[in-house]
Amino acid sequence: MNFSSKLLEKAVDEMSQLPGIGKRTALRLVLHLLNRPKSQTEQLTESLIQLVNQINFCTSCHNISDHEICEICANPRRDSETICVVEDIRDVMAIENTAQFKGLYHVLGGKISPMEGIGPQHLKIDSLVDKVKSGQIKELIFALSSTIEGDTTNFYIFKKIQAYDIRITTIARGISVGDELEYADEVTLGRSILHRIPFENSLRR
Repeated sequence: MNFSSKLLEKAVDEMSQLPGIGKRTALRLVLHLLNRPKSQTEQLTESLIQLVNQINFCTSCHNISDHEICEICANPRRDSETICVVEDIRDVMAIENTAQFKGLYHVLGGKISPMEGIGPQHLKIDSLVDKVKSGQIKELIFALSSTIEGDTTNFYIFKKIQAYDIRITTIARGISVGDELEYADEVTLGRSILHRIPFENSLRR
């Protein structure tokens, strides 16, 4: 792809590094930004700079937050004795959209995947185990994707905490095997949360 401007070429190269964005799509987006009023593009740029420089991760659940403690963890009306374990922020948003879960979350930041070089040490598993050890948690809900990596992560955590007096459940398999949680419709996901089952039962397959 030949460019008449080095500045344009650099912008397209940077844009094309985003997931799912090829060079042609990147070029179309960059040209769109050029054709918008300059003030709008500057607002977009400023919002991205603020995002990178000012975003926080909740010190309790590791969710993305504007503050040290996210709004969910800081809400006294949430059930602090029930923790839903998810992969990332998108899963928190998906479950929150169902309005069926009133507990707190623990964001792992991914799932165990040897093929991608992601091991337990790369995830927020130790802090989750510490929560269980504190004795303040009564139920842990596994809400990871119904994939081999998700099941592997569930089982790893289960082995780490099974000795403690805590109820361990997993969302019902209304979510098809192989599906990512964020793509499930709100009704199906909400029912999966409400009709969760003991995690041990999910091992008998």
